[in-house]
Amino acid sequence: MDPKTALQRSETLMLDMDGTLLDLAFDNYVWKDLVPRRYAAANGMTFDAAREHLFEQYRAIQGDLEWYCLDHWCDRLGIDVMQLHHDVNYRIGYLPGALDFLRSVHRNPDVKVLLVTNSHPDTLALKDAVTGLGDYFDGLISSHDYGHAKESQSFWHALQEDVAFDVETTLFVDDSQPVLRSAREYGVEMLLTVTRPDTGKPVQRESEFRGVETVADMLT
Repeated sequence: MDPKTALQRSETLMLDMDGTLLDLAFDNYVWKDLVPRRYAAANGMTFDAAREHLFEQYRAIQGDLEWYCLDHWCDRLGIDVMQLHHDVNYRIGYLPGALDFLRSVHRNPDVKVLLVTNSHPDTLALKDAVTGLGDYFDGLISSHDYGHAKESQSFWHALQEDVAFDVETTLFVDDSQPVLRSAREYGVEMLLTVTRPDTGKPVQRESEFRGVETVADMLT
């Protein structure tokens, strides 16, 4: 099914945040550059050594709820990671066309629009404050509210109990392949991936899911 048709068929539209609506360049800068630099300075390490050490820790729990948890990383690294987010919040921004897309779908009273993110609630609150994206949704859902990341089937069962969506008329858009696979396993039929989640990087052409470069492509 082409993206425009999927959007027209949907009664519930679920949208990821980072890499789907907001430029993933911000998160990549924080976690791959800023955090390693602060960790290196705090521990008397070179940047490259700190980066290698941190990336190993990231990979060890990637996809688990802890991977997305600021409290976990603050405790584990001894760094106020949330403060680092605030320090560079001017880097937070929408992906091309995403704000216009939100304004468009928000005007349709027949579609329930939900933000469904793995983002920590504190990060979600910061990004909402900077961008105002919460104004365009019927609900803001963080996987931390359920105690399970979107990669887990437990998340989808909890989401179903919370918002009661129909898997046949729900369109879910995310840039993460493992998350989309989890949604597919649960039974969500209409799935799309964003192929350029980070504007500083080229389009990602390899995906098992139908892709759009930006969510605005669903309107054309």
